[in-house]
Amino acid sequence: MEIIDLNSYEERNYETAVALGNFDGIHIGHRYLIKDMVTKARDSNLKSSVLLFKNHTKTILNKDGNTNLGIITSNAQKLEILEELGVEVVYTMNFDKNIMRLSGEEFVDTIIRHKLNAKLVTVGFDYTFGYKALGDSKYLRELGLKKGFETNIVKPIYIGEEIVSSTIIRKLIQMGNMEKANEFLGRCYSIRGKVVSGKNRGSKMGYPTANIELSHNYTMPKTGVYKTTTLLGDKEFLSLTNIGYNPTFNEEVLKIENHILNFSGNIYGTPIEVKFVDFIRDDIKFKTAKELIEQIDKDVEYIKNINDIYN
Repeated sequence: MEIIDLNSYEERNYETAVALGNFDGIHIGHRYLIKDMVTKARDSNLKSSVLLFKNHTKTILNKDGNTNLGIITSNAQKLEILEELGVEVVYTMNFDKNIMRLSGEEFVDTIIRHKLNAKLVTVGFDYTFGYKALGDSKYLRELGLKKGFETNIVKPIYIGEEIVSSTIIRKLIQMGNMEKANEFLGRCYSIRGKVVSGKNRGSKMGYPTANIELSHNYTMPKTGVYKTTTLLGDKEFLSLTNIGYNPTFNEEVLKIENHILNFSGNIYGTPIEVKFVDFIRDDIKFKTAKELIEQIDKDVEYIKNINDIYN
């Protein structure tokens, strides 16, 4: 898969089919849309591509360029998934106030026609574009008819009676409903970061933990204990992850502490990925460290037994 920075580039080598959207999470709805674009690109002898903004479009709403919006997937994770889906080219560019201020027609002329050289544009039913997001998918189709490209509008994907969306998935993660969030994503929700030193309480209690410093502003699951799997390099381990404030020890800083089963070794500074499988219990304040250890014993046995059932 080719990755091209579009900020100072205009595509003249290929006529493209391009999928447009934030694609945060690349959930099952996004996957359907992207696969549909890839198929239609192949049928029309076009280069299959995705326009990927380096920052979420909502991050420019504040003057400092930041919002409290937690992402579901980093761009690195998106690129890995897009390659798996068979996308040939990913065009990346900054989403800034200059792009935001383009009218719908200006966005089409500047980005879709001149920079992307697109002949087929695939968007979701709820796609918006242009200044103040005044353009929608139907308007894009009208512009396409005038300006020489086809617009493919993909219908929503439902699970039960709910439309799959990044907004709903973000809320499910924040609620700790990992089973449903993962169903909507089509895979386990995961976070990435590096292992940093902590207070070594876990080691002293017989359960050493990898303290994780996040690499991005991920959407955080609610505080509590989770069954997870941990990726270290190309190896995957069953793990128990606590997100919380260590109420037993009266701490005030939110921490992500990850106990990896059947693993020993110094991994400080090592990149790590944690996949959330299921919520186990709330973060509890115990009267003594002994009570906490007894509960962790139960948590570990629980995830081992559950893992045996499903493997």
